[in-house]
Amino acid sequence: MASKPIDIEIMGRAFSVTCTDEERDSLLQAVGYLDGKMREIRDAGKMVSVERIAIMAALNITHELLNTRSGGVDVGEVKKRISDMQQHIDDVLSGQHKLL
Repeated sequence: MASKPIDIEIMGRAFSVTCTDEERDSLLQAVGYLDGKMREIRDAGKMVSVERIAIMAALNITHELLNTRSGGVDVGEVKKRISDMQQHIDDVLSGQHKLL
């Protein structure tokens, strides 16, 4: 899995970052999400500095993440468990085909 550079744009500013082909789609989703959050803050008219907008966006996103994890719910862990269950179901079903 070699990393390759990809050009992205956040609030009209161009950046070059590296990622693997497997990470590309999720990176672009993250870029879109961050760009949207930063534009919301800018459009609210309370801040002009891109640095301050970026810090507030980071704070808001971190708050969202921590709220998602509250109550013992870790989204990453839930996804892993669902994936493990799906693999177990697939294994059981493939065994059924052998019986028929």
